[in-house]
Amino acid sequence: MKRPMKKLIGFGALVAVLVLVVARVHANDSLLPVGAAAPEVMGTNAAGATVKLSGQKGHFAVVYFYPKDETAGCTKEACAFRDASDKFIKAGVTIFAVSRDSDASHKGFREHYHLPFPMVADPSGAVQHAYGVPSVMPGLDIAARVTFLVNPDGKIAHVWPKVDPVVNAKEVLDTVAALGGPKP
Repeated sequence: MKRPMKKLIGFGALVAVLVLVVARVHANDSLLPVGAAAPEVMGTNAAGATVKLSGQKGHFAVVYFYPKDETAGCTKEACAFRDASDKFIKAGVTIFAVSRDSDASHKGFREHYHLPFPMVADPSGAVQHAYGVPSVMPGLDIAARVTFLVNPDGKIAHVWPKVDPVVNAKEVLDTVAALGGPKP
């Protein structure tokens, strides 16, 4: 390949990366801010019962968005929340896991990893859009990894726009304690 062509390809790749970074930065601008009322979320728990965010008033709740069931990062994050679930229960915090996957996909994911918290199937993206969560890439119907902490009054208390799936559960528990919630 001739040198000018290599430079052009390299420049094109750089432009593509910059477009994705700028799109991601602007997408974070649309996230619900701290203090905003948290939109309703309904999920199904391990017993098959429907759990609503509005039913958690008086307690903290976590609404975490993740890209896809059974993928590496999403499994790590779900298992970290699962492994800390006793601490969340002790602190009175309900966890809602939201993705664009179907109820059937969530059921399999829950059974495979013994996930005890409500899972929210959002195939239309209505919940994702209500919270202002961007897609992982423009044009893809896959939610980015974003976590919201909802305070006992039903308002957003904290937002993690960029989540490390391994430590997110601990960060949330630490923030609940820092905001005066029960110690796990």
